[in-house]
Amino acid sequence: MTRAIIHVDMDAFYAAVEQRDHPAYRGRPVIVGADPRGGKGRGVVAACSYEARAFRVRSAMPISRAYRFCPHGIFLPVRMDRYAEVSTKIFGILRCYTDLVEPLSIDEAFLDVTGSRRLFREAAAIGERIKAEIREHEGLTASVGVAPNKFLAKIASDLEKPDGFVVVRPEEVETFLKDLPVARLWGVGEKTGAILRGLGIQTIGELSRWPEEALCRRLGTVGGHLHRLSRGIDDRPVIPEAMAKSMGAETTFAVDSEDPRHIRQSLLRLAERVSARLRRESLAGPTITVKIRFADFTTLTRSLTLSAPLILTDEIYARALSLVEKIPVGRRKVRLLGIAVSKLTHTAAPDQMPLFPSDLRREKAAGAVDEIRRRFGEAGIVRASLLSPGSGKAGR
Repeated sequence: MTRAIIHVDMDAFYAAVEQRDHPAYRGRPVIVGADPRGGKGRGVVAACSYEARAFRVRSAMPISRAYRFCPHGIFLPVRMDRYAEVSTKIFGILRCYTDLVEPLSIDEAFLDVTGSRRLFREAAAIGERIKAEIREHEGLTASVGVAPNKFLAKIASDLEKPDGFVVVRPEEVETFLKDLPVARLWGVGEKTGAILRGLGIQTIGELSRWPEEALCRRLGTVGGHLHRLSRGIDDRPVIPEAMAKSMGAETTFAVDSEDPRHIRQSLLRLAERVSARLRRESLAGPTITVKIRFADFTTLTRSLTLSAPLILTDEIYARALSLVEKIPVGRRKVRLLGIAVSKLTHTAAPDQMPLFPSDLRREKAAGAVDEIRRRFGEAGIVRASLLSPGSGKAGR
């Protein structure tokens, strides 16, 4: 039986959620990310609306450049808890059609609906229903690709963004691929692209006509991989609920800092963010990694693996601080800090008692903090150690 794979990709997700939640922003260039501070801000663009893209703003662009391109844009902070809440509802819609849902990110997923066709008719009809339900229930648009495998479905969803819908039937694969640029193939970056251009190969169709052996002689094992993709061959299965390998957070300072107190406070805030995300997903991991980038853009990382998994803020912060203190900072100023917890596994079931009663109390306290912040925002409850001296307000 020919497989039926759907790729769902939300359009400008963070920015679209902001426009939906704030009707006054609709039709205007919305840029989600760091504070631009008049074009002198640090950090990057996390997402931007299609109106902002008309001014050459792109995701991952330095926020200062985005401000130069679009100074009249609406610059908003990242509200990850809100985006996660909407994402949960969208994935709930996807799972109404199949249990084989493979999340790629908060706003993107593959679905294998091969076995769902008996109930919901053909795959194209399922794709149309998914788009319609997301629009009806969440007020957002998704681009959808339907094809016999993941590679083709991914390309299809990207061709007519935003609000795209492209179906590739098995008998249409060769025609669908032949005129697309080779850069569409997974594994073709600048270096491989230059080699292919040197061979006179510009399109996927041209690549497919080359003998696999000749490609392997010039490109090594990647040659065989590209040859198979050029013929529309991709046997990878949709893997449901693939667990995240790691979960982390990082921050770029508004001003490079060598202040130990500022660095400690920033680490604590990062530990809180990572801990809250782990609890929300019921995950924990024994390996912690810290990243530190200096003003000259030198970047160092340090890792530590423990015998027990980490999930609580205090545990994550203590280990992160110990790792940072081992890095020879000297008089160098710090530009960026990051924390990640990896080798994640699901935590124990809620009804399973912890080994030590104190763990239960700490977990309940952490859960209470999560609920307060969910209802009243991040400022609803703040650790005393994060308050600015004498101000009663959270420090920067």
